[in-house]
Amino acid sequence: MRKFALLLLWLASLSLAIAQTPPGPIAPGAANLDRYLPQLKGKKVALFANQTSMIGEEHLVDVLMKKGVKVSVIFGPEHGFRGTADAGEKVGNYVDEATRIPVISLYGSKRAPSTDDLKEIDVMIFDIQDVGVRFYTFISSLEAYMEAAFLNNKKLIVLDRPNPNIHCVDGPVLDTAFRSFVGMQPVPVVYGMTIGEYAKMLVGEGWLKADAMKTYRASLAAGRPLLEVVPCKNYSRESVYELPVKPSPNLPNLASIYWYPSTCFFEGTVLSEGRGTVAPFQLFGHPSLPKDMFAFTPVAMPGANSPKLKDQLCYGWDLRAEPELIRKKLNHKISLYYLLEAYRLFPEKEKFFILPKSGDAKASFFNKLAGNAILMEQIKSGMDEAAIRKTWEPGLNAFKKIRVKYLIYK
Repeated sequence: MRKFALLLLWLASLSLAIAQTPPGPIAPGAANLDRYLPQLKGKKVALFANQTSMIGEEHLVDVLMKKGVKVSVIFGPEHGFRGTADAGEKVGNYVDEATRIPVISLYGSKRAPSTDDLKEIDVMIFDIQDVGVRFYTFISSLEAYMEAAFLNNKKLIVLDRPNPNIHCVDGPVLDTAFRSFVGMQPVPVVYGMTIGEYAKMLVGEGWLKADAMKTYRASLAAGRPLLEVVPCKNYSRESVYELPVKPSPNLPNLASIYWYPSTCFFEGTVLSEGRGTVAPFQLFGHPSLPKDMFAFTPVAMPGANSPKLKDQLCYGWDLRAEPELIRKKLNHKISLYYLLEAYRLFPEKEKFFILPKSGDAKASFFNKLAGNAILMEQIKSGMDEAAIRKTWEPGLNAFKKIRVKYLIYK
């Protein structure tokens, strides 16, 4: 009898485990073809995509063309449609060699499609892999694309993709006085949402331009909403997602993606953030740091043609490790330890932060990354990480109340 009871208990626990496990491999919204393909038949389609816009082994544009969909134009973000340009490198317009479809860059002379670009378009699609970090520019591109869609009264379908940093909501919430393309909205450095959830928040909170919001709200009232988010399959907030394609040249693997929210701050300092090495955002340092530290030399390479401190021997940190260990170490937070320690060890502290030609620290790139002028002053004053984190709490608590309204996944 006791053995039978134990068997029943084991079966019950097994059933519970199965019920809590998504039924099958994770698939992005793009793979959910039944949800959006019927809306594209006989329509002229605009596609905002890059090298991550894959369905299995095929690019979304190839899948759509095989299905008889007329893709009239492709829009490309930072790093370009094929994902090979350097960070910040301006990209021009061209005709894609593989598909012969015109590609219009939205990271060159403009950040959003023009009315002329969209005059013959019926449906717009957005499908790009994000990493869930405020200063990763794809959410800024999404915002501009949404505004263009609504201002031109076009249906927009956002094909959702998993966020590898979905487990984390942390960092200072952006002060909109520091709004830039590396931070447009009052969200923390890591906001724990997929790009589809983020799109829902942009319209739900009315964060788009007034005229765009007016058109969108009119579409809701008419029962024909201009925004549709196609969700991922078999995905939950507990999922660990290994990206099948690197999202940009300097985020080559999950280890870099996990460290990126913490170590990208070095882009606003004179230290190398690891561009021009095999492990960007995992290696960082400077020639002036102690010579007994880890040594590396940034060099020119694809995706980092002119890295900071190119060909100079740097001393600093090597954080390479298994992604699982990194995630466990970070414990659902970003880390300020290395930033604070680098400032402590740097001999010429007045030169640590890169300032604009005007010398105005408030206009520095570091403050754009931080989303405020406070973090720089906290570092200079010698505040420890715990005290700095305490100042983030009111903003984070307020944001979490907003965020929960737009979550799609359990």
